[in-house]
Amino acid sequence: MGSVELLPVGRRVAYWRGRRKLSQQVFADRLGKSKSWVDKVERGVRSLDKLSTLQEIARVLRIDTAVLVGRDAEPVEATNRVEGVHRIRAALSRYEIPLGKPAGRRPVLPVDRMLRDVGYAWTTFQFARYQQVIDLAPDLLTNAQRTHAQAPVSGRVPLVEAYRITAALLVKLGDAGLAWLATDRSMLAATGDRDLVAAAAVQLGQVLRASRRAREATSVMLTAAYRIAPPVVDHGTPAELSLCGTLLIQAALAAAQDGNEAAASELIDEAASMAERVGDGCDHHRTAFGPTAVDLARTAVAVEAGDARDAVVWHEKATKRAGWRWLPAEHRAAHLLNVARAYLRADDASNAARLLIELEHTAPAEIMYRPAARDVLAEVARDPRAPTTITQLAAILGVG
Repeated sequence: MGSVELLPVGRRVAYWRGRRKLSQQVFADRLGKSKSWVDKVERGVRSLDKLSTLQEIARVLRIDTAVLVGRDAEPVEATNRVEGVHRIRAALSRYEIPLGKPAGRRPVLPVDRMLRDVGYAWTTFQFARYQQVIDLAPDLLTNAQRTHAQAPVSGRVPLVEAYRITAALLVKLGDAGLAWLATDRSMLAATGDRDLVAAAAVQLGQVLRASRRAREATSVMLTAAYRIAPPVVDHGTPAELSLCGTLLIQAALAAAQDGNEAAASELIDEAASMAERVGDGCDHHRTAFGPTAVDLARTAVAVEAGDARDAVVWHEKATKRAGWRWLPAEHRAAHLLNVARAYLRADDASNAARLLIELEHTAPAEIMYRPAARDVLAEVARDPRAPTTITQLAAILGVG
């Protein structure tokens, strides 16, 4: 068994399938999957990152889930995430354009192709497929820089967006320092374009808050918000209002982090008036701004203020809205983590566990790749009241 435990999880599935004398087709039928799906899992082409899927495979193979995952938990955290950040850092450190390095055989992509590529990366991020974005980011950055060098005007949008998506990803992965570098480049590339600067500032707010620079974040976000704000709110376009409202939310979250709850509340109220005009179901500049997003922000402010009761009230209101289902999986997952944290502060491990289970179903990569989520999972798993599902998930991911 020692050598089997060292195999990747896909090869371990193949090993136990062989031990049970099941063909790929029979195994697939019992799982309710295709033979192609099983083949990709066993070859390591498709990853297994949902606890429910791992449990179902273990059930069909008549083995314990822990036997199936073996020692894979640490590589998911220590290898995929760390190596991914290393590749992104390398891409940000090449300086090919300013140093005039030859592009080699790689062709310079046209602007329309780069716009499609950054759009795909954003969509992948919003579906919380972080490993895919990690894989995409290095080439995305390099290609966007080359395209911008060849087409400085029309190539600016994909360049700014490539830096934005990279910064958003790095904040998730817990590397605020490197995210700052990506955001700084995004802001510089956007300079001169009012809308692009406001869009890049959204990630700047995230980075400043992740770096615990709350007062600076509040000031910068307010400046950015009022710079994009229309002279008359009623005449503002949905895109303008979405950017302004999102920046006001960032300012509110920073104010709450700084302990200024009154200012946070006022800023959220201001954003709410804009959200009513935009409505739910929009995603201007990748903000997902609308009334539901404002309610989620009220929840986050309550969590930051240590008011678990208010956080739960706003959470329940937000999740009853039709707009909740329209939000990106990444946005919903981040919110569920916030509420789980609120329940923990209220010494309610049972409800915290319930939210983590919902989070795992919504976006399993949020727990797998986000250090903040793993910390909450570890805290819940240590509680003697934690359900078996949580303790199993913690064991699979190697946290505790």
